[in-house]
Amino acid sequence: MLPLHPFRPRSLSLLQGYSRQRFIADLGAGFTVGIVALPLAIAFAIASGVKPEQGIFTAIIAGFLISALGGSSVQIGGPAGAFIVVIYGIVQRYGLANLLIASMLAGCLLTVMGALRLGAWVRYIPVSIVIGFTNGIAVLIGLSQLKDFLGLPIAHMPADFFSQIHLIAQHLGQINPMALLVGSACVAIVSLWPKTYAMERGAQAWRARLRHSMALLPGTVIALIAATLACYGLDLPLETIGSRFGGIPQALPSFAWPSFSWTGVKQLLMPTLTLTLLGAIESLLCARVADKLSEQPRHDPNQELMAQGIANLLTPLFGGIPATGTIARTVTNVRAGASSPVAGMVHALVLLIIVLAAAPLAAHIPLAALAGILLVVAWNMGEWHEFARLRHFSRPYRTILLGTFGLTVIFDLMIAVEAGLVLACLFFIYRMSTLFTVQVLPREGLPPGTRALKLFGSLFFAAVGKVEGLNQALQAGEHTLVLDMHMLISMDSSGLDALLQLQRSLQKQGQTLLLCGLNEQPASLIQRGGLAEALGPQGIHGDFTQWLVSAKAASL
Repeated sequence: MLPLHPFRPRSLSLLQGYSRQRFIADLGAGFTVGIVALPLAIAFAIASGVKPEQGIFTAIIAGFLISALGGSSVQIGGPAGAFIVVIYGIVQRYGLANLLIASMLAGCLLTVMGALRLGAWVRYIPVSIVIGFTNGIAVLIGLSQLKDFLGLPIAHMPADFFSQIHLIAQHLGQINPMALLVGSACVAIVSLWPKTYAMERGAQAWRARLRHSMALLPGTVIALIAATLACYGLDLPLETIGSRFGGIPQALPSFAWPSFSWTGVKQLLMPTLTLTLLGAIESLLCARVADKLSEQPRHDPNQELMAQGIANLLTPLFGGIPATGTIARTVTNVRAGASSPVAGMVHALVLLIIVLAAAPLAAHIPLAALAGILLVVAWNMGEWHEFARLRHFSRPYRTILLGTFGLTVIFDLMIAVEAGLVLACLFFIYRMSTLFTVQVLPREGLPPGTRALKLFGSLFFAAVGKVEGLNQALQAGEHTLVLDMHMLISMDSSGLDALLQLQRSLQKQGQTLLLCGLNEQPASLIQRGGLAEALGPQGIHGDFTQWLVSAKAASL
């Protein structure tokens, strides 16, 4: 039976010996992250094409479950910027009900992946693919926010890249100057607001204390409050959450089972796989970032996938959208002093209290402010410096990164990842085939009538062409071909078949094939594949040098 990964949430082990000091630190960190998560949850939901409360409910439910059941000490889960483009496309194509079903199906797949110990497999995705689709998603997020940032009177934004550009270009003459001003002010506040929590000593310590105090309230919250007060107090002509969505309900989310049909599920295969793959990649990348920043034990990738799966399975039952690990909130959590998953659970409770106490105030938040915040999120999300560094890397790396980036922007994330993986495999196969070489050993010192070759690397399906013509290596008067294989590290069935064909060709010509210095894996395959039997007891020798000595002695 396939061994399953035990369900062991990190919270159970980290809470052993939990002290009052750690709880106070986690309480402060959770409060800070909860304040940071509020505007992001609202902005991500609106950008994804769903109601703002769905983003908040996702941050509350999924955020609590991921922290309580996950395999990371300090990771924060919730709605993520990476999901915006995917969710928006699913809602536009399949509808909200099918988004919830796809999220639940993805949750099931993530749970199974974790239980089957597939967490480490996500790390096999090349970094060029990850950078490519991350930058592509950042471009699409930024493009999707231009409508509200510029205050354009567009009722419905399409999901297609070129259609969005065409529609925005058609309405550029209808820019709302006040929306542009408010959005730009929010971009400036979020970008320039102090983000350090470090304290310093010396003559300029007051500046460090001031930055520390200001950083306790993040720039996103300051921008949101300032824009909301300006919009409400000055009665600015701006579209708000209240004017578009009617506000945010001041109540707990209600349980509702989405309508389910097998016909609909069959259409959701690609959306489900996209949500599953993106959720796994984002959560485990975020957990690795948390490991580098925190002094806590390394994360358990399989437990993290199971927690992500459970969260995505249960959250849609309360109207929530897909969730995963979020790097920005996790970094904030670590820098605020979190030491255990308690901070993540506190962050979810803080959001719940805000919804129950102050939800009606959110109706006055201008959408231009949320667009400005998301533009900064999109900029910080992209690794733009990687484009400048491309000239230092190989052509395959550049091709994969730029190809994945272009396909993500123009077509679809899943198509981009699939094409990137195919390209990565093809380039890897080609590179490995070039590493396999056949070296002709000098005739001097060999017994009469003998020709010797040395094989290097891995003999697999892409390299067998270099072996297929070796039956022509023997010249007139030579009757024995010796292959020194002690530098051959591996061989597949295609390589074995090539050697079998070589042995048969030489046998038909009245010549002999000898193998020397076989390593463990090629030797095992040769025994199981019948080549050892075809060569006979004298056809395989342990060491080329020893064979050479014995062959010279026999020829004297």
